[in-house]
Amino acid sequence: MAEKDTFDEIALLVRARYALIVLDTREYDRALEGLGRIAADLGLHLFTWTRSRGMVRGTHASDPVVEKSTDPAKALAWILEQGAGLFLFRDLAAHFDDPAVSSHLLDAIGHFNSKRGAIILTGHDTSVPDALRPHATVLDLPPPTFDDYRRLLERLIREYSAKMPVKVELTHADRVRLINNLVGLTMLEAEKVITKLIVEDGALRERDVSRVTIAKRQVVEQDGLLEYHPASDKLDQVAGLDGIKAWLARRRPVVADPRRAEEFGLAFPKGVLLLGVPGCGKSLCAKAVASEWGLPLLRLDPGNLYDKYMGNSEKNFKRAMQTAERMAPIVLWIDELEKAFAPTSGDSDGGVSNRVFGSFLSWLQERKGDVFVVATSNDVAKLPPEFVRKGRFDEIFFVDLPRAAAREGIFRIHLSKRKQDPKAFDLAQLSAAAEGFSGAEIEESVGSALYAAFAEDRALTTADVLGAVKGTRPLSQLASDRLQQLRAWAAQRTVAAD
Repeated sequence: MAEKDTFDEIALLVRARYALIVLDTREYDRALEGLGRIAADLGLHLFTWTRSRGMVRGTHASDPVVEKSTDPAKALAWILEQGAGLFLFRDLAAHFDDPAVSSHLLDAIGHFNSKRGAIILTGHDTSVPDALRPHATVLDLPPPTFDDYRRLLERLIREYSAKMPVKVELTHADRVRLINNLVGLTMLEAEKVITKLIVEDGALRERDVSRVTIAKRQVVEQDGLLEYHPASDKLDQVAGLDGIKAWLARRRPVVADPRRAEEFGLAFPKGVLLLGVPGCGKSLCAKAVASEWGLPLLRLDPGNLYDKYMGNSEKNFKRAMQTAERMAPIVLWIDELEKAFAPTSGDSDGGVSNRVFGSFLSWLQERKGDVFVVATSNDVAKLPPEFVRKGRFDEIFFVDLPRAAAREGIFRIHLSKRKQDPKAFDLAQLSAAAEGFSGAEIEESVGSALYAAFAEDRALTTADVLGAVKGTRPLSQLASDRLQQLRAWAAQRTVAAD
């Protein structure tokens, strides 16, 4: 439901004598503006109540205040003395534990059996007491749309251009990316971000596009349930995995311009599940996708979700997913999925893991917002079948041990990262010696050889790296049976990543 539809619904409810309306939103200012329009259209006065000021006859700071109305019970009792009107209460739910508040609210509801108007409560995740539930209609105020942010950007450019010289050096693509990066912020937050960018140097440039994500990072870190990861290496710094790279490249235009894609009939991609051998680049791929697409990367750590108190784990999960949706478009990274959401047998944890797992499956299927999930798993045997059925993810990739060309690329990348010239090494020989090695094992071999060379105060050589490779027993030898089982399972159920 769009914002206009929500306020049209509220106006209809008021005309139909619905006396108690709960508007779920974090954006009080948007709610106030929309309700002001409704009041004007219906010919009603709008009264607003906050705990700090009490009841105010209007919406402005200079409007008259009703005396002794900061107490919510007295403010509700005061409604009975009035005629028609819309009465907006902000965060009244915090006082529902007071029996007097609930009692006066029920009396005020009855007031509108014969008077025009309604009581409207705003807040986020408002829980209505049982006694009030039969009288309450709950509506969500949807987040701002792309067009809302676009209009805000255009308005602020006009306003500040009238006050000072403002250079707008944004291409159409830059504008689209900037507005997409604003998605998830409230209109007030977005206005502050854009204003700061303009006032800071009197210009809007391409470099400002990525700076918007700093504001999102602050929002994420305040909640403490999701971890914000800065941009890292792009996909060209990931050796091999050509199948994944091609799949992601085909979807990059959709991510870059989701509105045009929607008009074309394409939805924002859901995500991928990466199964395979540990240390073969699954997590690195998740990080690289976000960097390649220019999206924020959020990591879900299940350890932050679980709480010893009944019901808190489920609430934490809900809050984490709401944050992810609010920050969209984003990449949400869930590492080692089997450790995070595999259901437990019996009631060893009171059924908490099973309930969170069920919530996660539902969210994967029905999530709102442009959230691209990259989930990884090393042990497919522990994954329940619900995860691998179609619809949860767009595709399931199997990441096997790197082939010869990919191993050369991995050696080249890690030598370069350690300030070594790859051209000085026999990469083909190193690749052949490292057959059966994972990317992580190759990286460790390069690091081990470099320590040895540094200790002897000499340059690193191919022989040093070969020695480190020969001194390592890879996981493919230590757990060959497990690897064969994994490959057999993936053969008919997944797409090759390389």
